[in-house]
Amino acid sequence: VKSEGPKLVPFFKATCVYFVLWLPTSSPSWFSALIKCLPIFCLWVFLLAHGINFLVSHRSASRILAGLIFSAVGDAFLIWQEQGYFIHGLLMFAITHILYSSAFGMKPLDLKAGLLMGLISSSCYAFLYSYLSGPFTYLVAVYIALIGFMGWRAVAGIQLCNDLWTWTKLSACIGAMLFMVSDLTIALNEFCFPVPYSRFIIMATYYAAQMLIALSAVETRDEEDFRKRS
Repeated sequence: VKSEGPKLVPFFKATCVYFVLWLPTSSPSWFSALIKCLPIFCLWVFLLAHGINFLVSHRSASRILAGLIFSAVGDAFLIWQEQGYFIHGLLMFAITHILYSSAFGMKPLDLKAGLLMGLISSSCYAFLYSYLSGPFTYLVAVYIALIGFMGWRAVAGIQLCNDLWTWTKLSACIGAMLFMVSDLTIALNEFCFPVPYSRFIIMATYYAAQMLIALSAVETRDEEDFRKRS
């Protein structure tokens, strides 16, 4: 983790730029879209800096990079959500969660973690249901199922009780949980009631989530290379 820290400096700077400028959401523009997406662009560079061969030979890392690309497109759409692009952003992030789930893999299965995430996801949707109408009744259900599944695959990987966790898996797990907090805050603020400091909560947890998930992809390289040498 320490060796990767300096490579994340551009991401931290770009994130600071976003929060310092704090451009108003009431007047969307390509500049505000650029500022919002800039930290994610930095995470692209962070992964690409480890080499194309690394991304090609490590499918989990390449899928996380693809997820970051779809995330940036989703971020851009959400800049213009009041102009009717909210569903477009929702679709982009749904694809992101599918890619992240694929990167995290299906082993170990951990059905208990799956049941827990299923209960959490079902409870969230049950709460939101009465506030939803039209296509969002179904779209939000599918989206919650996808992010819940992604959360399950991230949580299943840590195996704390069996002492089989690694930093890469813990990073993915925390990142997935923060992503869920960010998206739940969006849902509450969009469909239910105004959430105090919603924008700050959404973006702080979102950027932290994406950084941790990107970092987990890089540590996967070190973990797999160690196994090969052994």
